[in-house]
Amino acid sequence: MIGKFTAYFITSSNAILTDAAESIVNVLASAFAFYSIYLSARPKDLNHPYGHGKVEFFSMFVEGILILLAGILIILKSIYNLFYPQTISSLFDGSIIIASTGVVNFLLGSYLIYQSKKLHSLTLFADGKHLQTDAYSSGGLVLGLLLMHFTKIAYLDSLLSILLGLYIIFHGYKLVRKSVGGLMDESDFSQVKDIVYILDKHRRDAWIDIHNLRTQRYGNEFHIDCHVTLPYYFDLNQVHDEISKIDSLINEQGILRTEFFIHADPCLPQCCHYCRMKNCDVRSEEKQMDIGWTMENVTKNQKHFGE
Repeated sequence: MIGKFTAYFITSSNAILTDAAESIVNVLASAFAFYSIYLSARPKDLNHPYGHGKVEFFSMFVEGILILLAGILIILKSIYNLFYPQTISSLFDGSIIIASTGVVNFLLGSYLIYQSKKLHSLTLFADGKHLQTDAYSSGGLVLGLLLMHFTKIAYLDSLLSILLGLYIIFHGYKLVRKSVGGLMDESDFSQVKDIVYILDKHRRDAWIDIHNLRTQRYGNEFHIDCHVTLPYYFDLNQVHDEISKIDSLINEQGILRTEFFIHADPCLPQCCHYCRMKNCDVRSEEKQMDIGWTMENVTKNQKHFGE
């Protein structure tokens, strides 16, 4: 941020001021992200039985809003300077400074994204993406500054600043959209698809079907509740054993640490035509078909009778 403001005072370029203003957002957003990571890492307590991970979505929301505001202010100032241009100088020196800050931001952003995938942290991912976006905008800015340096066309400064502002607004919107989806418990379809695939691939005969599967994400933890149909003649110990196997399977094979809330359903005679249980003494009919588990049938609130 200091480097970019130094470049602005050297050049008086509105486009450089645009990039420097976004760095203020970087600093504020990173400070909030630092606190949210600390908070999300705290263990569950009486007031927060699901943990504190939701704060990561709020952190992403705040960062997105700050980016949107920065983009809007940048565009307004750029439009003003189209009509009231400033005298610009030392663009080549300013370009060197901006290029240096862009390299630093890109490397730091890439490292944060790498760590976010290892730690399953939405906050680190959002902050890393933000820094990478800043690096890309700095790269475009350097090209524009060099173009102005060699062509001496002054109004390119404001036009370039407006384009960077629009790019920043678009990136801010994406962060806000993702954070609101998380706060409203929007399903992460890619994660659900992976879980359904693991369950289907390692399916046991006693797991007649799984339905009404719903998910929530709290920071680096996934919460799933679903209904599992088991043979009605299983005693409580057998039911508990099968449910524990599902829990262990996902936590061994899956990516995120997952907490299950499973409701056990007894099978019905209508399940017999796709039930895989061998040597079952209470069948009403022989097994006639297999029903694979997919996103479509596992998320429905009904058994897979006629599929």
